[in-house]
Amino acid sequence: MSAAITVRRMDPGDKAWLKSEARLAGVSMEEFVRRMIRDRREASRRRMRPSEAFSRYFGPEHGVELPLRRGYGSRPVEFREVE
Repeated sequence: MSAAITVRRMDPGDKAWLKSEARLAGVSMEEFVRRMIRDRREASRRRMRPSEAFSRYFGPEHGVELPLRRGYGSRPVEFREVE
């Protein structure tokens, strides 16, 4: 599977930075960008969801009693005629 992207109107400073960083890493600019994307994707997978963060810092083991989740129901809207 091959995918290609083209970046147009790239800031010259960004391109120079990218070229310099790739050279320092000893890889092509293309490989450097591939690695940046892979690292960012893996970091986003490791990011804690809000519910995980809440459970980590609150709960019985931290002295906070959390109520059981009952769902997110809603009541239907009732319309009444005005007399």
